[in-house]
Amino acid sequence: MKNQKYSVKLNDLERKELKKAVTSKWCTPQCKVHAKIILNLDENNTKPLSVEKTALKCKVHPENVYKIRKMFVTEGMDRILTRKKRETPPVPGKVTGEVEAHIVATACSQAPEGRSSWTLKLIAEKIILDGIVESISDVTVMHVLKKRNINLT
Repeated sequence: MKNQKYSVKLNDLERKELKKAVTSKWCTPQCKVHAKIILNLDENNTKPLSVEKTALKCKVHPENVYKIRKMFVTEGMDRILTRKKRETPPVPGKVTGEVEAHIVATACSQAPEGRSSWTLKLIAEKIILDGIVESISDVTVMHVLKKRNINLT
């Protein structure tokens, strides 16, 4: 059997907490599946199910059962019941407080010569020309202004 060195042996408190997680409202669907998998693999309670039978019963791929079992044994119960926090966002946002302030200030300022009012595209171009950001879309400008309840008309 694959990864047989990771055996799940729950004590009464752990078993109780996992059963509570399966029926609770605070637990995500993923958390509930993880708890069910560990309960089915428990060697202390009753005869544990095989990885394949556990995968069928919990409607997941057997490889996921191996991963969750290893995660439980090496990292503990909290790791399977809660999602790991992301340390950094995938892409930092372009709109910082400074950029937002420039967008709002531009939108509230006098419209360029020959125009009666600012457009989203004009504001975006002005922010780029002023060197505040390298690029920004008019849609992003629209979101900033909408967040601040600023109407260009």
